[in-house]
Amino acid sequence: MVHQLKIVDEVPGWLRVYEDGSVDRTWTGPPEAKFMAEPVPAHEEFVARVAVRDVVTDRKSGHRVRIYLPEDVPGADPAKLPIFLHFHGGGFSISQADWFMYYNTYTKLAASAQAICVSAYLRLAPEHRLPAAMEDGYAALKWLGSVARGESREPWLEEHADFTRIFLIGDSSGGNVVHEVARRAGEAEDLGQVRLAGAIPIHPGFVRSERSRSELEQPETPFLNRAMMDKFLALGLPVGSTKDHPITCPMGRAAPPMEGLRLPPMLLCVAEKDLVVDTDMEYYEAMKAANKEVELLVSRGMTHSFYLNKIAVDVDPATAAETDRLIAGITEFIKKH
Repeated sequence: MVHQLKIVDEVPGWLRVYEDGSVDRTWTGPPEAKFMAEPVPAHEEFVARVAVRDVVTDRKSGHRVRIYLPEDVPGADPAKLPIFLHFHGGGFSISQADWFMYYNTYTKLAASAQAICVSAYLRLAPEHRLPAAMEDGYAALKWLGSVARGESREPWLEEHADFTRIFLIGDSSGGNVVHEVARRAGEAEDLGQVRLAGAIPIHPGFVRSERSRSELEQPETPFLNRAMMDKFLALGLPVGSTKDHPITCPMGRAAPPMEGLRLPPMLLCVAEKDLVVDTDMEYYEAMKAANKEVELLVSRGMTHSFYLNKIAVDVDPATAAETDRLIAGITEFIKKH
């Protein structure tokens, strides 16, 4: 896309906003990393034990999800499978459910946990500021409810899914969507036959206006640096909001008190060298103080979203080992609930 227009805002490598409001998300960072941000086509035949289908869930809005169905394991119990409802990260401003980095991770997780993954395509800021992504995430949960009731058709889910064991899962800003969708579901009277069995925020983008110590001291990476975080949130939050907004700071004073929330059991995954590890731990402590059921999985020596970086997973044994540990920990949490 050749633009003659002036750039008014940008996140280097990831995104440029032009004076007419148009947005270009062509990857302009290191060419060797480009493949991770490219779409992987759906395939209804099993590849590496998983089949993938894209489904339009609402013709009017154009809402879509990507479904990962694991292959039957010979000799295993043919019981219905739990569902991961996945929300992608990207600072509310970039990335799609069909990107290679998610395909690579969630095919592995679906096969490991023997669970169906339903990954929602979320609208992106700045064209669609928050709470747009939250509304899309919650709409995906309600769509699962409509399939469970027989009002919407989705043969893979009708045949294989256990709608009473839905686990919300999301990485980075998708972890914020996990908390908000869980909170809304706790207030809802009409979830019907679906039940949230658990929630798994992975390195959620929980922050506050005042920088935490980890934000100032932990290493910056291509997946997260301070300038990128500030810019994505400035593009994503409602105009005039600060990082103390309830979506970015659910443990803060502006957010509904934790004590009053009905939340499912939670597995909070944090990375020891993540810029947001301190604020993620503030969330954990607030959950504990409110007597919520929350477990912690810490990835030692790792940075933000390390497991999505296939290059690092392939070349660094420590990153590979911690990725395996993360997938095993999530699989164990699923089995327990």
